[in-house]
Amino acid sequence: MTTGNAQIDQHVETLCGHGCRAVREYIEALRSGQELPQFAGLDGVERALLRQELENIMAVYGDKCEI
Repeated sequence: MTTGNAQIDQHVETLCGHGCRAVREYIEALRSGQELPQFAGLDGVERALLRQELENIMAVYGDKCEI
């Protein structure tokens, strides 16, 4: 999947490489507005887009998280 935004796509690829559990933690951090180094350089709109893309990807896995 791509968002059409190269910066967001790169963040998605990098964050997904950290594994399922980490991605779920990133989603929660984005939902709560936490400032993590992984989100550096992204404005509010981009963070929302990143969160949505990560949520869409994780929806495929449901509640399973093997990594």
